[in-house]
Amino acid sequence: MNPTLPRVARWARSLGLIAAAATLTVAAHAQQVLRVTAIPDEAPTELARKFAPLGAYLETKLGMKVEWTPVTDYAAAVEALVNKKVDLAWFGGFTFVQASVRSEGKVIPLVQREEDEKFRSVFITDANSGINKLEDLKGKTLSFGSASSTSGHLMPRSFLLAAKINPDLDLKRISFSGAHDATIAAVASGKVDAGALNISVWDKFVTDKKVDPAVVKVFYTTPPYYDYNWSVHADMPADLRNKLQQAFLALDASTPQGREILGLQRATRFIPAKAENYSGIRAAAENAGLLK
Repeated sequence: MNPTLPRVARWARSLGLIAAAATLTVAAHAQQVLRVTAIPDEAPTELARKFAPLGAYLETKLGMKVEWTPVTDYAAAVEALVNKKVDLAWFGGFTFVQASVRSEGKVIPLVQREEDEKFRSVFITDANSGINKLEDLKGKTLSFGSASSTSGHLMPRSFLLAAKINPDLDLKRISFSGAHDATIAAVASGKVDAGALNISVWDKFVTDKKVDPAVVKVFYTTPPYYDYNWSVHADMPADLRNKLQQAFLALDASTPQGREILGLQRATRFIPAKAENYSGIRAAAENAGLLK
């Protein structure tokens, strides 16, 4: 028997153990990154700007790297969390419902802004258009946001249907701008007669003087409904999920850091969210034939 064979075997075994340990180390390191995305309801640069201070805050609270992962559209945000390509996602009520259905209940809402308990949409038009109520939209052109947007499509459509207005039959044309800010631009430029978008973006544009409400006016504000939330996959470790939720709940507008983050998120504070909050959104989506 060759006396070197046992030594070679030991070396091989040692190298194998080292390689396995290295693999585990890399895997463990990879798990120390929290990947975050959001539905692209505003321009990509604006989403990244709004998230930057929040990401830095979460890094200190969680003791791990936080990585912003932009997506191209609403559907991509849903698929990213359902397939665990990201760990945390900012959803509208409708995209949360879609993700919940796609994952068979494995996507769960973690927190929502206090404002999301009573969210609203607005319908806007040129101040000289002659449009003053929903019924005046008949025969006109209207822009929604994304087809998967809660506040930019689903709920405005739902309230139109409740007013006996079928946007697909009673309007001259409907279009989808893709984002709330793009809807404002479409109305302001005269591309469409009216638009529907979320009230938060509208208020921000008015505050920042990016739109003159004397030129582009709100002619209808919807009743309130539940909307946005931060969601995670149910497979996220319970300890991490709890730390993440507590980090959001700890944000306080009385501190400089909290004031900056909450201001960018257009929130007074974050509160716990639960799946049953969105049963009305699901019913509206099913009624409008939008949930597949």
